[in-house]
Amino acid sequence: MPPHWRPGAAGLYCFDMDRKSARFHIGADDVSAIRFGVSPGHELAHAVRILLNPQRHPLQWGWLRSVKPSVPGPALDRLAAVVRREGYFPDFLTAAPSWDMTPRDEVERLRGVALDAVRFDLNKVLVRSEGRARDLVARMIERPGRTRDMLADAWEQVWEATMAPHWPQVRRLMGADIDLRMRRMGAGGVGAMVSTLHETVSWNRDTIEVALRLHDEDVRCEGSGVVLAPSVMGTARCAVLTEPPVQPSLFYPVDGLSETWIHGAAAEAALGELLGAGRARVLACLDGPRTTSETGQACAMAVSTASHHLAVLHRSGLVHARREGNRVLHTRTPLGEALLGRG
Repeated sequence: MPPHWRPGAAGLYCFDMDRKSARFHIGADDVSAIRFGVSPGHELAHAVRILLNPQRHPLQWGWLRSVKPSVPGPALDRLAAVVRREGYFPDFLTAAPSWDMTPRDEVERLRGVALDAVRFDLNKVLVRSEGRARDLVARMIERPGRTRDMLADAWEQVWEATMAPHWPQVRRLMGADIDLRMRRMGAGGVGAMVSTLHETVSWNRDTIEVALRLHDEDVRCEGSGVVLAPSVMGTARCAVLTEPPVQPSLFYPVDGLSETWIHGAAAEAALGELLGAGRARVLACLDGPRTTSETGQACAMAVSTASHHLAVLHRSGLVHARREGNRVLHTRTPLGEALLGRG
């Protein structure tokens, strides 16, 4: 049932004028308008919210226990001033989701954000803030260049302490979710896939509709498309980016996440004892089809070393190689997935 309809008298359904939603209009036949991506910035912002309000995020308690001793308090406080516990946080903290986006790319992009964008987004935070928090944001707006640099430094510090140790596992969970969605879309079409993203998401003709608490908007995506981004840290509800020049994006919780998801890092460490640290790292880095050079870059190793490890993994039946044009793409086989463990 579409989010805007509610049960009425005598078994009828009535249009609910009080319900709000974001409606992404993409065109019924334009499958290419939908793509998938990941966002390190989105994950970190929600990690901050989990640290600020842990009781609301039981699926992340294992992660919380592992990172709490190393959280840099001053850096967390700086990010918390603009991310807040819920609601809007600045769009400039998050790039358009992309499968190739790395944490390093994200923080370098953040350091180069236009100052007008910093002021614009912080003013939106300002009107949503009260008391001392509002005074702090007002001071940030007065010196946007200094604020941008301060937030980028804080981003990097909090990332390294809380997300970097678990990012390979987070990427694997996101990759598994995207694989699942692509299979559903191939088997049943766009509507069948979209309708399974979350209980607040529905497909109505040529439109992805996301029920929201406070926001109501029609977003025309013809020509630009919409990005669907799975999230491990943002498990409370779906979130949307709709305001230009940001790419229209829908963030949704990964499928089937449990409180044991963090144990995948331990599985990777154990696999390193079996295969060797280098080959275990290469197997873990194949969270999507990668060339040899892309694998080397993702694993921070020489291309020749990555090539050697890939060849051994291929002979062992853990990695599959396929040619696509003039490129050879490597992916994990089902045996490789089972060995690595996805939490």
